[in-house]
Parts: sequence; structure tokens; C-alpha cells
Amino acid sequence: MTPRWFGVAGRRGRARDDDTRVLARVADGDASALTELYGRYAGPLFAFLYRLAGDRGTAEEILQDTLLAVWRSAGTYQSRSSVSTWLFGVARRQAHNRLRGVPPPLAAEPPDGVDPLPGPEELAVGDDRVRAVLARLPLAQREVVVLAFLDDLSHREIAEVLEIPVGTVKSRLHHARATLREYVDERTA
Repeated sequence: MTPRWFGVAGRRGRARDDDTRVLARVADGDASALTELYGRYAGPLFAFLYRLAGDRGTAEEILQDTLLAVWRSAGTYQSRSSVSTWLFGVARRQAHNRLRGVPPPLAAEPPDGVDPLPGPEELAVGDDRVRAVLARLPLAQREVVVLAFLDDLSHREIAEVLEIPVGTVKSRLHHARATLREYVDERTA
């Protein structure tokens, strides 16, 4: 399944080639190329990180950590996966570094003076019910569910991002569905 941010499937190959060229420019120290990459992937990466962290501020910090890591490690990209898959992998590692052992908050209160209406990022990542259900899952299951159902990645792409076998992806999805089923049963009982 094609990730939704690639748009029309016919452009997919050209987009991948262009992404590879942009990442090569980042590796050469071209800051404008990093800005270009950010413009392409900030939305999907932020949505992924927000779903993992459950908090806008934390997701923004992890996204900045991700961009710094991309800047520093762009030269290590070896074209074994698409640039987008590689970027999600970098974002995932940064999220794990930040979130290790910390349960995600269920709902954050907006700071004083902040507009309580949802912004485009919040609308893109779902409502409070979705965040509450995702927060019940262990991080390993949550990231598989987010990548599979909300970011539309294939099992193979998820395996590449998470650096795990496809069978593990399927197993985590199975266990996540069971956990979610229990949650739904609790709510309807």
C-alpha cells in the first residue's frame, strides 16, 4: 500500500529518486536540502511521533531531535530502503531514546493562553478516543499499529522502519488487536 503522503502512485518512483538526491545534498552539508526534506516529511513524521508520544510538545522535540540526527547521519543512508522509510526509522529511534520507560500522557492540558481548538496536526492524528486507545498499548505494539493503520505502511516497510522481521510485525499487530478488542469489550460491558 502506498503511503498517503506520496500522492499519486505514478509519481512514486520520481519522488523516491528526488528524495535520494535531496538526502545526498543533506549529506554534503546543504542546509537548504534539510529544509526541503523537512517540508516534505515534517507532517507525516510529526503525526507518527505525536501518536507515539501522546503529547504535542514532546513530539515536536523528538521531531527536532530527528532532524538533527538526519543532518548528522545523512551520509550513512545506503539506499536499502526508501528515504521515507529511513526517516521513519530515525524518528523511531529518537522517540525510543526519549520515551524509554515513560508512559505517554493520555491528554495534555493546553498551557495558559493557548488556543484549545485542535490545530491541523491534532486533526490529522485523530481525536482523544484514538489517543486514549493507543496509549493503552505497549510502545512496541503502538508503533506497529500507527505505522500500519494510520501511516498506511506495508508489513515489509514497517519491518524496515522498526528493524524487525516481518513475522514480528504480524505478531505485534495480532497482540495489539487482542488488546484493543479487550478494551472495546470493557467499554461495551
